[in-house]
Amino acid sequence: MSKKYLVTGGAGYVGSVVAAHLLEAGHAVTVLDDLSTGHREGVPAGAEFIEGRIQDAARWLDSSYDGVLHFAAFSQVGESVVHPEKYWRNNVGGTTELLAAMRDAGVRTLVFSSTAATYGEPVAVPITEDAATAPTNPYGASKLAVDHMIGGECAAHGLAAVSLRYFNVAGAYQARDGVAYGERHDPESHLIPLVLQVAQGRREAISVFGDDYPTPDGTCIRDYIHVADLAEAHLLALDSARPGDHLICNLGNGNGFSVREVIETVRKVTGHPIPEAAAPRRGGDPAVLVASAEQARGRLGWAPSRADLAGIVADAWAFAQERERHA
Repeated sequence: MSKKYLVTGGAGYVGSVVAAHLLEAGHAVTVLDDLSTGHREGVPAGAEFIEGRIQDAARWLDSSYDGVLHFAAFSQVGESVVHPEKYWRNNVGGTTELLAAMRDAGVRTLVFSSTAATYGEPVAVPITEDAATAPTNPYGASKLAVDHMIGGECAAHGLAAVSLRYFNVAGAYQARDGVAYGERHDPESHLIPLVLQVAQGRREAISVFGDDYPTPDGTCIRDYIHVADLAEAHLLALDSARPGDHLICNLGNGNGFSVREVIETVRKVTGHPIPEAAAPRRGGDPAVLVASAEQARGRLGWAPSRADLAGIVADAWAFAQERERHA
């Protein structure tokens, strides 16, 4: 049955792919984005677009909506350390206003884009949802604060909510209409697009931050999830949300790849040499971050179908080349 959804931050990387999936499933979609980090061309054709802030959601949100998918947040870890007030004001303050607007409009279903950064330094891997939450930066702390807010809203006001804690999102998605959606962050901080920039000649070398970790090749290991798998989890989360219940699910492949494995995979996929530059460890970088997605499998009925690293890199590479051709 067709429904109507508000997608906040729907001009960004993950939000745009989820909006495209919702449209392909036959739903009506309104994208709310202030374009501070999103891109107008990222809004899928067929979606209504409102250029605005989540703090002002009450101006547009009404009882005609069946739910909200909330992606509107600042997400740069380093920036959050330098300007924590920006993250508290937007990520927490903005969500406070969004929840109030939903309450007033009688919109009672929410899927929230949370993050593995809520866990901080893991005590054990793979990380399960009952692991201690101890974020090591204001970005992760702001997302955890929102998770607490949502839990209170569910208990007090009957909101049906699912928080999805992502690990490393990567890849790109080509919609049925042929339009491709992928990463276009500025500045870019994610490993796969950074390595692809080396392959494109836009960067001289890829920095490897630490090669003496207790891992097989000495570099950090991370769990990578394809953005299309991630999007499918959001649609399943909408169907799984229950009034008064706040469900939290980790989303990942359940296995990890090291920095050097990613670099070598990019070499093979692109056919380009990728020079490496040794760099000191970054503070707060755990050796291994890998998700347990068993709760998502059991509660949402979700399982990743694009877990092959070469496939994830190939999709990201195709998108990067397409952007370069049209630059």
